[in-house]
Amino acid sequence: MKKNLRVGIIQQANTDLPDDNRRRIADKIRRLAADGAELIVNQELHDTLYFCQTESTGLCDYAVAIPSESTEFYASLARETSTVIVVSLFERRAPGLYHNTAVVFEKDGTIAGKYRKMHIPDDPAYYEKFYFTPGDLGFEPIDTSVGRLGVLVCWDQWYPEAARLMALRGAELLIYPTAIGWESSDTPDEQARQLDAWVTVQRGHAVANGLPVIAVNRIGHEPDPSGMTNGISFWGNSFVAGPQGEFLFRAPSDSEIAEVIDVDLGWSENVRRWWPFLRDRRIDAYGGLTSRFLD
Repeated sequence: MKKNLRVGIIQQANTDLPDDNRRRIADKIRRLAADGAELIVNQELHDTLYFCQTESTGLCDYAVAIPSESTEFYASLARETSTVIVVSLFERRAPGLYHNTAVVFEKDGTIAGKYRKMHIPDDPAYYEKFYFTPGDLGFEPIDTSVGRLGVLVCWDQWYPEAARLMALRGAELLIYPTAIGWESSDTPDEQARQLDAWVTVQRGHAVANGLPVIAVNRIGHEPDPSGMTNGISFWGNSFVAGPQGEFLFRAPSDSEIAEVIDVDLGWSENVRRWWPFLRDRRIDAYGGLTSRFLD
């Protein structure tokens, strides 16, 4: 039942020049494709700095339509390299209406599908609710020539419901483009706890659903333009885990990587036979999950 998929991931530090970020991404995509990657996953909002550290209407100028010249850039790369590419864009849907959107390009450059981020954070230095309308496409996997992709985005990775719904709809793996890091005032102990929690919860999604997980984060320090905080040091640590939560690859916290990892999509069948969590779910007793809180 072995079904090998060669997955390329790109962990990168960004600059304030979108053209420079895209150029370096394109170089890495070509290199990964030359190394045999069939699916290539990028980090969250990879064309720009993480602009959500402040609230500024002017930053909405970063948003792009789908389709647009920006999507054609990645579509042409998919055609050139004959790879399926997952990108993360600031989508301009209509005047004043924006989403944090992942777009999946098929090998021929067509758009296989998109996912609009459902869970939107609003924390110091992560003011995403100012920019992004919550997604309205649901938790629907995207069918591609390399498999059925359960694409989610960053803050979604903390929610077991999102991963489970993707699994129940037939996703063959879970993918999380991400932008997350430390604020400089966090103590080393707190930094370690945060990073460990981030890794652990996503490995838990792999185990609970019997699916591989791909999480791709950025690196580097990005200053807060407002000066209210000391900026974010993105912690990297992009990783690929198998359906038992085992690490297949883990990147460092402080350097760019472009890596190809072999993922056996067929192994999930064996794992789900050993650990039949989907069989033993008590769906008759889960009605409370649709309530905000049970008093």
